[in-house]
Amino acid sequence: MSVDTISDALSTINNASKVGKKECTIKPVSKLIKNVLHLMKEHNYIGEFEIIDNGRGGVIKLQLIGKINKCGSIKPRFPINKKDFEKYEKRYLPAKGFGYLMLTTSKGIMTQEEARQKKVGGALVAYIY
Repeated sequence: MSVDTISDALSTINNASKVGKKECTIKPVSKLIKNVLHLMKEHNYIGEFEIIDNGRGGVIKLQLIGKINKCGSIKPRFPINKKDFEKYEKRYLPAKGFGYLMLTTSKGIMTQEEARQKKVGGALVAYIY
């Protein structure tokens, strides 16, 4: 039984991408994982994905397009306000303007750029570049 499903999902994607696989499967499914995958797809890091309900928590099959250098979850989930984005970008991303931090806000899951435009804070969940 897994304790941190988002961490397991992102490490599965990261490992499959490093090996050069074209697709991978993630289980179990949660709303947080689906929302993070939608963000990754929106920013062209992954291809299509489909959710299969198998009666045991579900499975996600996703297509990898080879654009992921690294992705991972951020633990502990640091609370972040709109003034602290640059501090965490320096910590988790390799260069300015390269990659995304994903955070949960009261308006849903979004990247740090969207949160900066909407002037909201939240809690850090993951990073990708």
